[in-house]
Amino acid sequence: MSPADTGASTIVAASTSVPAPLPASDSRLTPGGPGYRRMSFALFLAGVATFALLYSTQALLPLISSGFGVSASAASWTVAAATGGLALFVLPMSALSERFGRRAVMTASLVVAVSLGVLVPFAPSLGALVALRFLQGAALAGLPASATAYLAEEVRPKALVTAIGLFVAGNSVGGMSGRVITGWVAQEWGWRAAVAVIGVIAVGCAVAFRLLLPAPKHFTPGSLRPRVLARTVRDHLANPLLCRLYAIGALFMTVFGGVYTVIGYRLTEAPFSLPQGIIGSIFLVYLVGTVSASTAGRLVGRLGRRGALYLAGGTTAAGLLVSLADSLPLVLLGLVLITAGFFAGHAVASSAVSKTATTGRAQASALYQSAYYIGSSTGSTVGAMAFHAGGWAGTVGVGVLAVLGVVTITVFGSRAARVERRGLVAAA
Repeated sequence: MSPADTGASTIVAASTSVPAPLPASDSRLTPGGPGYRRMSFALFLAGVATFALLYSTQALLPLISSGFGVSASAASWTVAAATGGLALFVLPMSALSERFGRRAVMTASLVVAVSLGVLVPFAPSLGALVALRFLQGAALAGLPASATAYLAEEVRPKALVTAIGLFVAGNSVGGMSGRVITGWVAQEWGWRAAVAVIGVIAVGCAVAFRLLLPAPKHFTPGSLRPRVLARTVRDHLANPLLCRLYAIGALFMTVFGGVYTVIGYRLTEAPFSLPQGIIGSIFLVYLVGTVSASTAGRLVGRLGRRGALYLAGGTTAAGLLVSLADSLPLVLLGLVLITAGFFAGHAVASSAVSKTATTGRAQASALYQSAYYIGSSTGSTVGAMAFHAGGWAGTVGVGVLAVLGVVTITVFGSRAARVERRGLVAAA
C-alpha cells in the first residue's frame, strides 16, 4: 500500500525544511534552489489576486443590501455566484491546462478575471452584479487546479506540502487584504469604489505573476478528447481516498463561507454596531490563516495527515462555539480559531490530493477545487438563510454540523486504512 493511502509517511518527509538529496538529474524546484523563490512568490501573488477578486463583495454585503434594497440572503448571491462559477468551470479549465500548459491557462484566467473586475463597479442592478460575479468566478477557475498541478510537476515531492501551503497562504492574504481594504474604502466612498480598488490591485498581482513564474520544465501535454477526460474523472471518483478528501474540503469551506458571509451583518447589529471600516479590519484575522497554511507541512509531519485533520476540525469547532458570546473579544477569538483551523485543514487536504493522484493531477485538483467552492457557495447561501432564521446561532449550527462531517469522514478513513493494512498482512 502506498504511503498516500496509509497516512502520513510520505507527507512526513514533505514537512522537513531541508529535503533529502535527490539525484543530480532531478531538475525540479526545491527550497533554496534556483527559481524556487520566484515560483513561490508568483503563485503567492496569484493566490492573493484569486481570493481578493473572488470575495471582493463579501465584506460589503450590508452596503450592497442597503444600496439595492435587498435582504442578506439575496446579497449573498454576489459571493455564491462567483464561487459557484468557479466550481462549475474548474474541471473544464483544468482540461485546457492539460493541453495548453499550466502557466498559459493561469495567465489567461487572471487576464479575463481582472478585465471583468473593471466592469463590476458599474453594475446597474443586483442581477447584473451577480451575473458579472459569476463570469468572474468562471474565469478564475483556471487558477486553483492549474496551480496545484504546476507545483506537483515542478516541485520535488518532499517540498510539495510546503509549496502548496504557501499558495494557500496567498489565498488567505488575498482574502484578508480584499476585505480590509474594501471595508475602509467603502466607508468613505461606497462599495463601488471599494471593488474598483480591488480590481486595480489584482491587475498588479497578475502582471507580477506572469513576469515571475518560471517556465514549466516537466509539463507533458495531454489530450482534450472528452472520452479521455471522462475516464480520468471516473478513475479519480472511484478512488475512496480522493473522494474523502474532496468531501473534507467542501465541508471545511462550508463553515468558512457561512461564517465570513454573515459576520458583517452580525457586527453591524447590536450589541456591536460597528462601522464598515472596523468590520473590514476584522478580516485581519486572515493573517492567522497565512501562518497555519504555511506551517501545514510541519503539522502533518508531527501528527500525520489524519491527526492534522482532527486538530484542524477541533480548532474550527472550538472557534464556532466561542463566537456565540456577545463579547467582541470572544467573537474575535472565535474567528481566529475558525480561520486557523480552516486554512490548516484546507492545506492538508489539498496537498494530499496532489500527492495521491499520480496521473491526471489537474483533474484531481480540479475535482477538489470544485467540491471546495461548492462548499463555499453552499456555506454562503445556507449560512445567510440560517442567520435570517435563527441569528448567529443558526449560522454556527450549520458550521458545527459541517465540522462533524469532517470528523466522521476522517474516522471512516482511519478505519478503512486499518482494514486494508490487516488485509495486506494476512495476504503476506
